[in-house]
Amino acid sequence: MQTQHYPATDNFLEALLKSQYTKLGPIFADPEKYRLQVIYTRIDRDANQFPHFTDYHYGVSPDTYFYPASTVKLPAAALALEKLNDLQIPLLHRETPFFTAPLQGVNTGVQRDPTAPGGIPTIANYIKKIFLISDNDAYNRLYEWIGQQPFNTRLWEMGYKDIQVRHRVGLPLHEEANRWTNPVSFRQDGDIIYQQDARYSRLSFPQRADWAGNAYYNHRDQLEMRPMDFSFRNRLPLTDLHNLLRSIIFPEAVTISQRFRLTDSDYRFLYRCMSAYPTKEYKGYDPALHCQAYTKFLLFGGNRSSKIPDTVRIFNKPGWAYGFLTDTAYIVNLAEKTEFLLSASLFVNTSGILGDDHQAFEESGKPFLQTLGEIIYKAESERNRTVKPDLSRFNLSFDNA
Repeated sequence: MQTQHYPATDNFLEALLKSQYTKLGPIFADPEKYRLQVIYTRIDRDANQFPHFTDYHYGVSPDTYFYPASTVKLPAAALALEKLNDLQIPLLHRETPFFTAPLQGVNTGVQRDPTAPGGIPTIANYIKKIFLISDNDAYNRLYEWIGQQPFNTRLWEMGYKDIQVRHRVGLPLHEEANRWTNPVSFRQDGDIIYQQDARYSRLSFPQRADWAGNAYYNHRDQLEMRPMDFSFRNRLPLTDLHNLLRSIIFPEAVTISQRFRLTDSDYRFLYRCMSAYPTKEYKGYDPALHCQAYTKFLLFGGNRSSKIPDTVRIFNKPGWAYGFLTDTAYIVNLAEKTEFLLSASLFVNTSGILGDDHQAFEESGKPFLQTLGEIIYKAESERNRTVKPDLSRFNLSFDNA
């Protein structure tokens, strides 16, 4: 089955954003400085409820690098589930107890997870934490389960040739250390269901020259007076991120080669995790930090005071680090029958010193993404649809995801 979409168009999105020039503020006034990229997909259903897509781009270029930060956790979640399915081993599934052994000089092991039911780590709970609070360690454990080489070769096989997932996140490890992944095992009632030894990736990555900033704080919190080199860090172009989300939300509307090997149960599980809030599901959350909109930037800006209506669902994955802020989302209103895909990335650092970006994220980056989401949402809510979408599969209970 071929992807059903109309030719990519730019004029509508650019005209819409220009009409809201004042609301979008200084970031939209100087899009090159802020490396602004936006992809908006209009969705129209036919009489059989099959989705057809019209893609609109603003500022999107393969030459515009942004550090993807936690957005790499989106394909990690899908690939972790896919690997479980591919092995086809009885009793091996996302809820099977999953243990990580330490790897000297690389990463510690995990035998307990206080946020998981019974304190037992599982692939399922790591995925929940990835979407609820963007947990770094949860991603790192999935990276170790998948392996650096399979992680990349599978995405390249799916057509995402420009993606490079080269490292864990939140750990100051050199390139060589990130080629190694920890031994892992799945055990049930003392029996080993499956185990995987430490692995080494011999993958060769294409050379790059990606830089940002004028100075940066290194992992020792020391200021380095030179631009930061991202050439050996993760790379996930916005178009690929947007299409990865589309393939998860609408697997029936992409080619088989672009589709993850997931079950209906896997998709339902992902949808619940992606749209849930830490205030409802994560027992270890800090209510002073992890508000309902904590990871919901497009439309709600991660704002502590935001109250997301019960009829709205946001299936998304944001990322923020080193001045780069990104979010990719499928947004629906179950009552109004509104749906659209929206992805955006920008570089909010104005001081030139990377690693000192918190204020810029809060004062300019997140408010910009909120306003952008509001503009697109308003345009979509006012648009006439020949066929109202059936959104019942996205009307999910947040309990027991």
